[in-house]
Amino acid sequence: MVPSTTEVRNLYQKAAYESQSCHKILTLLDIYNEKNNALLGGYKACARMMMANYVINPYSKLSNFNEGKNLLEKCIKAESKNIELRFLRFSVQTKAPSLLGYKSSIKSDKQILINSISDIKDTELKELIVSFLKNSEHLTSTEKLNLIK
Repeated sequence: MVPSTTEVRNLYQKAAYESQSCHKILTLLDIYNEKNNALLGGYKACARMMMANYVINPYSKLSNFNEGKNLLEKCIKAESKNIELRFLRFSVQTKAPSLLGYKSSIKSDKQILINSISDIKDTELKELIVSFLKNSEHLTSTEKLNLIK
């Protein structure tokens, strides 16, 4: 049975500060990838990258991050117009350490998100994106004000 996006979104938010939520996403979404469900594959990819926060070995940190990054890029390539996937990449890239060199799509994803906010029908997703963008240091105060309109 396909997990609900609400459940996955909630786990994703907790995974940023709870290793067990991160593990749960990886288990729950184990079978998904860019070919059978790009969105759930994208969440799995982000959880894999977050695992870097919960392992000690530097090699394991980098390995988890790169594995997740590669999967996320494949998922976005498979569904380039999927706003939620763009949001996931924006959220990861804006939080990833600079030394990982994964920052190249911040500006383009930001523009896509800002331009698409009014078209998002899923209120839960819309609230999640708007809330994240309002707290992002990558938006100007004018861009943040325009989100509210």
